[in-house]
Amino acid sequence: MSVKILLLALISVLLVPFYSEAGIMLDKIMAIVNKEVITWSELYKTMEFEAPENVKAMKPEDKRKFFKENEHMFLENLIDARLQLQEAARSGMGVSEGDIDKAIAEIKSKYSLSDEKFREAIEKEGMPFKEYRRRLGEQILLGRIVEQEIRSKIVVSEKEIDDYIKNSKDPQGVTEGYDLSHIFFARSSGAMQKAESVYKMLSEGANFIEMAFKHSEDSSAKTGGYLGFIKKNEISPDFASVVSGMKKGDFSRPFQSGSGVHILRLNDKVEVKSQQDMRDVVKKKLLEQKSMKDYKDWTRSLREQAYIEVKD
Repeated sequence: MSVKILLLALISVLLVPFYSEAGIMLDKIMAIVNKEVITWSELYKTMEFEAPENVKAMKPEDKRKFFKENEHMFLENLIDARLQLQEAARSGMGVSEGDIDKAIAEIKSKYSLSDEKFREAIEKEGMPFKEYRRRLGEQILLGRIVEQEIRSKIVVSEKEIDDYIKNSKDPQGVTEGYDLSHIFFARSSGAMQKAESVYKMLSEGANFIEMAFKHSEDSSAKTGGYLGFIKKNEISPDFASVVSGMKKGDFSRPFQSGSGVHILRLNDKVEVKSQQDMRDVVKKKLLEQKSMKDYKDWTRSLREQAYIEVKD
């Protein structure tokens, strides 16, 4: 894992890059979100930053074609992020310098980086340290508004767990397996390229559930890519060879199966030995499903209440 990935683990690269007010006046406006604008420079700065290595290595004309084909997806992501930041501001939320200092300290501690190495790595990527702090603060703010509006309000009742277990085919005996999610791309000439692009975004801090919802090409996209609990003796050979070397919370590099290309996430290694273990697994699954649905509904409501104008 590169230093760039380590340092940007808490940064949403779908947030606003740095441009002065004077620069915005001279830039092409791509969208208006309430009273704020998203510019062409902002959009393409984001795309350049997020481009996977195979895209960066393309000839200029091929890279421009790739960006043009993906322009709408990136713009929609920027609009969602802007709306959520605006909602956080309306709720009176803020992020202090101390909050940012604490987050940076945690990153440096986790990856054993000194102050000097930390700053060198950021500036090597062409990002001023002040801008890094600003983006990190915005990511913290996004996390807080999602926690307030979504996660803190989700409840899974005992009856819901009972009903799920009653209708589930999963055995309730001694079982070992994996709690998995994936992002899937159907077989096509461009499947691996799309997967590499999403993998790059994940590596730089994008949320797996959101990426699955937006990009996955099978029915699991509706639940943020959640596949559920799969018994160890029933997992496909393609998945088994990948998941065996993963730790809880890891996501894989894109890999091919007979049906297409996958990015696999190991949510947990599970050993179900009792009824309570089974209930815990089911509760976690229901929480994730509700979280994804509520997040989608909330994002949709923000859009419905906002003034959004996307320019041609």
